[in-house]
Amino acid sequence: MRNLVLLDLFRADDCAERDALAKAVAEFAALLAGTSIAALSAAAANAEEGRLRIAEQFGVAYLLLNVAKEQQLIEKHGKEAGIDIDVEFLQQSGGTAVNDALLSGSIDVAGADVGPMFTIWDRTKGGQNVKAVASLGNFPNYLVSNRPEVKTIADLTDQHRIALPAVGVSVQTRILQMAVAKEWGDAEFAKLDKISVALPQPAAAAIISDGTEITAHFGNPPCQEQQLAANPDAHVILNSYDVLGGPSSSTLLYATEDFHKDSPKTYGALLGVLQEAAEFVTAHPEEAADIHLKVSGAKTDRDLPIDVINSDEVTFTIQPQNTPGLGQFLHRMSAIRTEPAAVSDYFFEDARIGAES
Repeated sequence: MRNLVLLDLFRADDCAERDALAKAVAEFAALLAGTSIAALSAAAANAEEGRLRIAEQFGVAYLLLNVAKEQQLIEKHGKEAGIDIDVEFLQQSGGTAVNDALLSGSIDVAGADVGPMFTIWDRTKGGQNVKAVASLGNFPNYLVSNRPEVKTIADLTDQHRIALPAVGVSVQTRILQMAVAKEWGDAEFAKLDKISVALPQPAAAAIISDGTEITAHFGNPPCQEQQLAANPDAHVILNSYDVLGGPSSSTLLYATEDFHKDSPKTYGALLGVLQEAAEFVTAHPEEAADIHLKVSGAKTDRDLPIDVINSDEVTFTIQPQNTPGLGQFLHRMSAIRTEPAAVSDYFFEDARIGAES
């Protein structure tokens, strides 16, 4: 119920507008922090064919789900499979909240960054056996600074502050740690954690205004594009693609083994929906942007999501790309116990997903 109460508060892609909501998000996360994964696992509900509750977060990275909702694609594909699917989209904020919801049985499919997916995959092995269902596309994450003298992460000092969605656990933190390990060695992977601060996406406003101690922000689309357009001093000092070895899946959908096993028609319909939505967005970027603005309620200039969709660095595809590296790094740093050797280790098998490119 708390998530439903917060729903209207977060319907915006305007990063500055969300600044007033940061405290509410922090308080909400604190409420969830005391709930153990073991306790949540024990409360999990059984999967049910014909029911689909999807947790989504904020931003254009969830565009495929926006299209699915607006065009009622899940209902359509369900009927083609011979079932009526009762679908519900639940807005969440942060990978921890999404993972808790999945393990408690209050959702069937979770949407979050690759990092939280690896965490829950590792922790549920031998239990609920959570695995990834599909990618929602390739999106770069930019570390943006508003200090002209800062050209790379090597220029960051104790006098600087890096804003991240969450220190130590967010995918931005992990990518930054990977970059630090490459720059200074694995033993120094947490070197920049001490100058990192946890702030939700509204931290982008700090980079735009130059008015706070925040001198760098590691965000995601479209906030990073907003700050680059609004402040002539804002510039990219790190691109996640450079760290991960090329275009990479940024957001995944994942589910429990029970859902995959007990709801085959619903599961198959969802993959068909995602494939159709990806093809639609690629062929109709402006119409897709309008759908995103309508469904999300985002109060931002129409050109912003259009530019993100049309970016050469963005690809809407359900096939995962360049995901094992992050999981292997998390294992090397002892953040997860199991090292992922191949995509098949943490993705459910399906011909539409195939081998990672």
